[in-house]
Amino acid sequence: MKIALLQLNPIVGDLQGNSMKIATALAQAAGADLAVTSELALLGYPPRDLLLNSDFIDHSWVSLRRLAAEAMDLPPVLVGLAEPNPNSVGRPLFNCAALLRHGKVERTFKKTLLPTYDVFDEDRYFEPAGEAQILELGAERLGLSICEDIWNDSDFWRRRRYHTDPVAELARAGAGAIINLSASPFTVGKQEHREAMLKELAKKHRMPFLYVNQVGGNDDLVFDGRSMAFDGEGRLAARARGFQEDIIMVDLSQLSRGQAEEKARAGSIAEDDFAPESEIWRALVLGTRDYVTKCRFSGVLLGLSGGIDSSIVAAIAASALGPENVLGVIMPSPFTSGRSIKDAQMLAQTLGIRTMTLGITEIMRSFEQELAVPFQGLDKDVTEENIQARIRGNLLMALSNKFGLVLLTTGNKSELAVGYCTIYGDMSGGLAVISDVPKTMVYRLARWLNASQRKEIIPASILNKPPTAELRFGQTDQDSLPPYEILDDILERYIEQHQSREDLLAIGYEKEMVERVLCMVKNAEFKRRQAAPGLKVTDRAFGSGWRMPVASRSW
Repeated sequence: MKIALLQLNPIVGDLQGNSMKIATALAQAAGADLAVTSELALLGYPPRDLLLNSDFIDHSWVSLRRLAAEAMDLPPVLVGLAEPNPNSVGRPLFNCAALLRHGKVERTFKKTLLPTYDVFDEDRYFEPAGEAQILELGAERLGLSICEDIWNDSDFWRRRRYHTDPVAELARAGAGAIINLSASPFTVGKQEHREAMLKELAKKHRMPFLYVNQVGGNDDLVFDGRSMAFDGEGRLAARARGFQEDIIMVDLSQLSRGQAEEKARAGSIAEDDFAPESEIWRALVLGTRDYVTKCRFSGVLLGLSGGIDSSIVAAIAASALGPENVLGVIMPSPFTSGRSIKDAQMLAQTLGIRTMTLGITEIMRSFEQELAVPFQGLDKDVTEENIQARIRGNLLMALSNKFGLVLLTTGNKSELAVGYCTIYGDMSGGLAVISDVPKTMVYRLARWLNASQRKEIIPASILNKPPTAELRFGQTDQDSLPPYEILDDILERYIEQHQSREDLLAIGYEKEMVERVLCMVKNAEFKRRQAAPGLKVTDRAFGSGWRMPVASRSW
């Protein structure tokens, strides 16, 4: 029996487009005995509160039945979507996979485990399945599961435990292989955990596991694909390409007997680069491309300061969209060094992107004149620095409005964490490309990019100079922040590893520094609440999975 794993890039809410994408992939999978999409593939994942729109759900089933009729002569296919729950008490739907065969919707298979951690909120919409669900196809008994259903029996991922184990129940029900429809968002290093988990499950239950993952960017989430098949001995038999659409064909009979030839197996495993810098780069390029194109923008613009952050964002944008669709805006002030202007111009020339220069000196003077009376007798401070950032933000937003380009913000995770950014200034924009990338990783990305391209994409002069906002003479980031190596370690331990003040003090950090950093994180929450969507690449990002209060007291 041949099973085709359809690794596709759906658009949330685009029922017609997603249906056509599935039909096209089915036609390419001719010869398969069964094809499988990813979780909620017809709707696009995550549909979020579109699921509360009954018209949307009704239209999805109209699209599903139309797809079934149009695919009558194509292989049977399992399509992910949401099914109305006739006995709803607050949760109106099931997260399900529908089997399309012989021109009809034959039956559905429902998801059991509903995640409610991090970016997931499925208990808001779905009712869990009540029993193991087996698809009998020819001589095969296939256990059907959806995403979270396979994560309960794993020691490889930090998450809560459930009271039921869907995989064990499918095994007890006589499944000869497990199929899993997933929409598993990317975070750096996660694929290695997935592969270790699936290997463990296959060996434990002595049966093949087939895993189909979504690919593409939707809002803050990026999906890396890398769909897989493991044989009954826990050996990786096939892996789809990462960060792009793909279709892989799996011979289940070979997997069930554990007879997949090493040579054949190696030939079906797409080469992939698991280095953190490579993974993050590909995720950011894909997430940026999909955000811009799925929102129907014609291109992007960003402020080019000659610093490392704007440089890496410009490089990502050029790779994602083509340099002809990227506009870099250089906005010098009296505090902008000639070196910074030269670095920005050099970067733009290397990338091949367009540039525009808009000086802000005269606009700064007009602000000073208007504020001279109310500010009389008061020393200059961060207020005047923020005015510069907001002038730049206004100019960039004006260009965005006029030319229909989405503005990319260039702040990194370290800055956003501690509020080292100006609301309505450098935070203005439609997408925060590197808002989940710590400053130290930004430097690593730049060096990796230069090495991988075997040429200096990011100029050495940018990499080697001290980071600075250049909002006053002689300013550097370290005037206001701890060294980034220290800051990023504290932030990772506190934000991603959930370590406490006491934990941080126990490993040797000074109390004054710890208290200062944690206080800055807490006080910057109101800024993050108003930030542009950012692409998630770490286990805990400042996005849909971060739910901190604004009006609160430190403890």
